[in-house]
Amino acid sequence: MLALAWPIVLANSAVPLLGLVDTAVIGNTGTVQGLGAIALGAIIFNFAYWSFGFLRMGTTGFTAQASGAGDEPEVRATLVRALLLAAGIGLLLVALQRPIIDTALMLLGATPEVETLTRDYFGVRIWGAPASLGTFALLGTFVGLGHTGLLLRTQLVLNGLNIVLDVLFAGVLGWGVRGIALGTALAEWTTLLMALALAYRLVRERHADGEPLWPWDRVMDVAKAHKTLGANVDIMVRTLALLSGFAWFTSQGARFGDTMLAANHVLLQLVSASAYLLDGYAHATEVLVGRAVGARTRAAFDGAVRSASELAGATAIFLTVVVGAAGPWVIARLTAHEPVRDAAAAYLPYAAVYVLLSFVAFQLDGVFIGATRTRDMRNAGLLSLAVFLGASWMLIPVMANTGLWIAFVIYVVARGLTLLARMPALRRTLAA
Repeated sequence: MLALAWPIVLANSAVPLLGLVDTAVIGNTGTVQGLGAIALGAIIFNFAYWSFGFLRMGTTGFTAQASGAGDEPEVRATLVRALLLAAGIGLLLVALQRPIIDTALMLLGATPEVETLTRDYFGVRIWGAPASLGTFALLGTFVGLGHTGLLLRTQLVLNGLNIVLDVLFAGVLGWGVRGIALGTALAEWTTLLMALALAYRLVRERHADGEPLWPWDRVMDVAKAHKTLGANVDIMVRTLALLSGFAWFTSQGARFGDTMLAANHVLLQLVSASAYLLDGYAHATEVLVGRAVGARTRAAFDGAVRSASELAGATAIFLTVVVGAAGPWVIARLTAHEPVRDAAAAYLPYAAVYVLLSFVAFQLDGVFIGATRTRDMRNAGLLSLAVFLGASWMLIPVMANTGLWIAFVIYVVARGLTLLARMPALRRTLAA
């Protein structure tokens, strides 16, 4: 488990680092409105991209199961199906960019200054959509086959180049939020080309069967395509529910003013950093659970779940201590605006509690993705979102932003409990 997880943990650590750098560059060289625009822009692209997170998650689950069953042609067919779907969706997002940003800003709500800057950010970054979604599919293949070192190389190039370009364009050249967006889009296209080369070399090395390297008859198989589509729709609904929760958190914070919006965004960078590190164990769980399900072996399933949960739990405790102890220092580095610093420091304990309780949800996500039990994921996602909205409806009018944070913590607990309730049924499907 550690051998699979450590490259993912290291790779994932670069993802929140990018968010921290973007926040620090705008927070120290721009305005509070610029920081708010980055916050809203991040939410919009989380929706636009992670709505199609099945390109990574579904590909991982189906690839791991095909590998566990010894079906190498299906491994390659899964990759091709995912890449074709990613290309089509990415081009559609570019074509529909105007209605997407109009609808997003109408739903999120922001001051006119923040809205204008958010439009600037979105209008540049959206051109990287096909590349970003294509990379999702490739990362799903790398993880599903257990080649987490390739994921590490890909993520380090993506986020390392992104950080350099963002600092150059926004910090040095002073292009503001447009510079952040341009740096991200250029990094996404560069990374896609590199990941395609890595994937081609990987499938060539594994090609030892009698079928063509690219088995188009399997790619176009109606039954396989229907199964893939059904699973992808379930994952998309679940992901939309998850993103709706984060969008609700951001939009409600925006109603308390630009300062509170910026403060909540700064704290979400700490939450996000912890989540990406914990996700390393979840990704490793996807691989081992997928193989166990493909081989129909309960013992391997139990071992994967137990090892990952123990490691993730210990890591969550460590990260909670780090967030609580180093949080004030990190907040001070992320923004020079004193009101934002004070507001973020006041709500830091809630962010630390969120980190501590979140690992259960992340680990069970990995279990159900690897097993491709997508209907359970969909139902759990919708139910936990309903819990979050209900808690917000009761707490925000009474406790304002404090109530929002308490509801946010309740949300991540509900995500874990709703999946935990489905674990016995999943386990019974495997041979003892």
